[in-house]
Amino acid sequence: MSFLYDRLMRIHLITAESPASRRLRFGRLIQFPQLTMPLIAALTPPEHEVSHTDEIVERVRFDAPADLVGITAPTPSALHAYDIARQFRRRGVPVVIGGPHATALPEEAARHADAVVVGEAEDTWPHVLDDARRGKLEQVYVSSRQAPLVHMPAPRWDLIKGRRYGKSVTIATRGCPHRCDYCSIPLLYGPATVRYRPIDEVVREVATSPTRAVVFWDDNIGANPRYAKELFRALAPLGKWWTSQCTANAARDEQLVELAARSGCKALFLGLESISQESLDATNKGHNRVDAYRRLIAMLHRYGVAVHLGIMFGFDQDDAGIFRRTAEFLEEASVDVATVSMVVPMPGTPTFRRLSGDGRILTTDWSKYDGKKHCVFQPALMSPAELEAGTEWVARRFYSPASIVRRLGGSRAGIWWNLPRNLG
Repeated sequence: MSFLYDRLMRIHLITAESPASRRLRFGRLIQFPQLTMPLIAALTPPEHEVSHTDEIVERVRFDAPADLVGITAPTPSALHAYDIARQFRRRGVPVVIGGPHATALPEEAARHADAVVVGEAEDTWPHVLDDARRGKLEQVYVSSRQAPLVHMPAPRWDLIKGRRYGKSVTIATRGCPHRCDYCSIPLLYGPATVRYRPIDEVVREVATSPTRAVVFWDDNIGANPRYAKELFRALAPLGKWWTSQCTANAARDEQLVELAARSGCKALFLGLESISQESLDATNKGHNRVDAYRRLIAMLHRYGVAVHLGIMFGFDQDDAGIFRRTAEFLEEASVDVATVSMVVPMPGTPTFRRLSGDGRILTTDWSKYDGKKHCVFQPALMSPAELEAGTEWVARRFYSPASIVRRLGGSRAGIWWNLPRNLG
């Protein structure tokens, strides 16, 4: 199909989120916009007209005037994104798809779009636009380098003005030095690498953010302790509140935690993943040390930082007893918030390749790769139904009224911050 525009293009950007994925998300108080499309909009030359739909808070309008549609989607929303693309292409509008799933499976994505962007889009997006104007879209665009995070344009937050978000979002770093087998970050940003924005640029952006609360959507904000400490010192005078995620070994640095708290850090997401050291070692996450978990959580609480843990079940070393042991640990340690899920073998990861090679992948219906409701592989020491039921049991117990009272009573992070996240 050929498209040619001798004038500016009307570009419609869509952050795709399937209805099932939307139902799994929290409510407005703790919601925040996704960064990808506002940044892509900022990279678009001003002669083009850009609009944006974020399906977390609004529906796609298929009658919206558009000369080019760009879609980003994670794996659980990939099939939904393909359906969106189909409806626009039926109207004669070319569609470009990118994001984690398209990066992992570009040949699949190319069957549903006019072009696919693999990996980061900072370098490739200008070429996509030039080719679209000339009616010469290539099937796949792959960046030839990792873009430096210097002089990044401010995301186009004007495109989401007035929508139902409680926080702003930005990044200070991109990437992670670790190579956990289940993680798709190396696919997007390169293996075991971290890039950093100039601290003064980060501070200027945070200072002008429209909300007091800010999410640093970094993969591991504490990856470089020296950089992180300098950043936190620079953020402190702004009086903002912020959250982010980092690894457990980074958060063991007490000076880093103290500076984070002084700069407004209200919560940190830590991907502890398992209370089984054997499971962690087997999935290339041995830098997490189970025997240090309780001390780490207690230290964060001493500084008033809420602890949001990521916990996964279904590692090959997990038997049916892992559910009760984990539930008891979460309550005894007064964990503030937990995201409880099953292992999800995302396409392109070592975990997916291993399970696929062993014939243990049960489905490639990507809508079931949510980690919450569906087991998509054959576990080693239990049935898929047992894994689903056990995961749900832990989540229900953790967010039961009795558990909320016990856990939050042992945390100094503040009931005003934690309660909405436990009731959301």
